[in-house]
Amino acid sequence: MTAPRIEDTSLDHTADVEAIRQVIADVEKGFNDNDADLLVEHFAENGSAVSVYGRQLDGRDMMLEVSRAALAGPLRDERARYRLADVVFVRPDVAVAHKHAWATDAAGEPVDVGHAMSALYVLTKEGERWWVVARQNTLVPGS
Repeated sequence: MTAPRIEDTSLDHTADVEAIRQVIADVEKGFNDNDADLLVEHFAENGSAVSVYGRQLDGRDMMLEVSRAALAGPLRDERARYRLADVVFVRPDVAVAHKHAWATDAAGEPVDVGHAMSALYVLTKEGERWWVVARQNTLVPGS
């Protein structure tokens, strides 16, 4: 049996890609501005995230609590640049996206910290809005 290709091609997803790009931009801004509320703004109430260290965070409230602590503590002076690498629509209202991130200085110039990050997002569209239902962050050594 040949594995199916699961991808929605029935719609023009140009506007959806731009909306998802804005979700990623808001997450970047939240990180860079130490704004935990904006960092989790686009997560569904029952969303789930896995940190680069493998910690599973279940629910928006837990993500907000952990983000507030991290942004006020060890990540307070960290900055990053995010890039939406790709989006695949597995259904008209379900998307899988990859984001790449790298450390920057306050001016936005890349900084070599010995690693970068890749993230996998699963998003779903409710009404006219895209929501993150799951995110997995992974450190990429030597990048």
